[in-house]
Amino acid sequence: MDIIKAVQYYTNRIITDTSSMKVLLLDRETTPIISLVSTQTHLLSKEVYLVDRIENRQRDAMRHLKCVCFVRPTDASLQALRDELRSPKYGDYYVYFSNILKKSMVEMLAENDENEVVREVQEFFADFYAVTPCLFHIGLEPSTHPLFAEGHSWNPGALGRTVQGLSAVLLALKRRPNIRYERNSAMAQRLGRELDYLMEHESSLFGSTSGSPTQLVILDRKNDPVTPLLTHWTYHAMLHELIGINNGRIDLSHVPDIRPESKEVMLAQDQDSFFKQSQFLNFGDLGVSVKEFVDSYQSQSQSHHKIESISDMKRFVEAYPEFRKLSGNVSKHVTLIGELSRLVSQRHLLAVSELEQSLACNEQHGTDLRALRALIANPKIQPENKVRCVVLYALRYEQTQGNAVNELKQLLSSNGVDADMVSIIDVMLRYGGARERQSDIFQNENIFSRGKNIFKGLQGTENVYTQHTPALAIMLEDLVRGRQGLHWQERLPNLDPNARPPMLGNENGMFNQDIIVFVVGGVTMEEEMTVAKLNAKFVSQNVRVLLGGTSIHNSRTFMSELSTTFFP
Repeated sequence: MDIIKAVQYYTNRIITDTSSMKVLLLDRETTPIISLVSTQTHLLSKEVYLVDRIENRQRDAMRHLKCVCFVRPTDASLQALRDELRSPKYGDYYVYFSNILKKSMVEMLAENDENEVVREVQEFFADFYAVTPCLFHIGLEPSTHPLFAEGHSWNPGALGRTVQGLSAVLLALKRRPNIRYERNSAMAQRLGRELDYLMEHESSLFGSTSGSPTQLVILDRKNDPVTPLLTHWTYHAMLHELIGINNGRIDLSHVPDIRPESKEVMLAQDQDSFFKQSQFLNFGDLGVSVKEFVDSYQSQSQSHHKIESISDMKRFVEAYPEFRKLSGNVSKHVTLIGELSRLVSQRHLLAVSELEQSLACNEQHGTDLRALRALIANPKIQPENKVRCVVLYALRYEQTQGNAVNELKQLLSSNGVDADMVSIIDVMLRYGGARERQSDIFQNENIFSRGKNIFKGLQGTENVYTQHTPALAIMLEDLVRGRQGLHWQERLPNLDPNARPPMLGNENGMFNQDIIVFVVGGVTMEEEMTVAKLNAKFVSQNVRVLLGGTSIHNSRTFMSELSTTFFP
């Protein structure tokens, strides 16, 4: 279930089914879908002379070239295609849509093809963003597709786009899964029902359930609001949290003294061997890894510069233009790691993260409260990091008698934190507080789990910054190994009560099955690492897990999305 290869298959079909020199026209959404899995060099090798946007009407007419169009079946893209066909700039047109076409859309194309230039119309189901082999998202952004209407209910546009994207994933992988959803989530159940209806309505496309048994498990972010709030210390997660990754692109234009060619860089596993090997390394190991790359080149070039720090590496790279030319990816990562190091120091993230991990993993109210008061009073800590820590406190100690949530909110305000930022604390409790959650993520809701939590804290940990384990990791491990079967049957009911799917948590676990986990409300890079490691761990049992979500969150985007929604 390599989701990158699924989209690459469609991309190669689009550009190779048509021979000779050609133009590739994309729309606003298919442009990043293609750029995540392909390069300009690859496209050029397949005789793609030009890549442009179909909305761009300033293109030159080149009737001697063929045109390949890959667009989403949206009103805007159909209108652009209609305008293109009325006044064609190329000789022949081969039109590919990223999802299921309605009959009316085909009729519209025929009516507007007065010049009879359309040679082919097909559906190629690449209507989602494939980030890594085990991670995809639908691309819902508050500015274009706000997730919530009011409270825990779907915005109709977001629901429609999610059904389209998730159905395209299933069609691309040729799967018709059994659907399960988190019992306490009306949004997860609604998505499951809409998807099930579509599979029934388009049964000729989805086929039967023969082949590898596949489970689609639809989760709700509200049941684990903690993971997106934490500072994670693996490379991919840190890049998204501290700098931001937008469909594989990282904007470094704000970095002090950045070179012009490095103002925007791309991350892709299949185009970047260093990133593929290092994306799940923690920050300490990452420095060692990139230093080995630099040392390797230095020995080959017989240079004797002394390299002992990130700054030394950056100076070495800048001093050797041929190093940048021959090893662009390593040069890129030296720049990225240098910026991460600068931000960790500037924002005092080690101190922030230590408190975050304590709040997420250990029950020690008095100690946490004292540390949190000191953090809020520290002028060197960014306001958003203070708010994140108070949110974690509020979630953990919400039901603790005598908690100090109101005091901490006042303390934030008196230390200059904006009122809108402070308000996110109450929003988060309404969104993912104890009343809304299905799981005891803090293990403090009854006397037995409290005791388990206390002993967990006494045992210590190898690294105070990486104590937290995402709830998703615990769930998947239980399901695959067949642990707590009745618990998961209750928590993840089957959408069709009359169906007889393979039992969750049977004595053999979920071996020899494909599992697609989709999170309404977004996933995180930390959860991506969980899935990648689990796939590697259970490869001999033929377990394959794919993770997707409505978006990929860092703490900033997670809080921003919720702040725009009213939760009664």
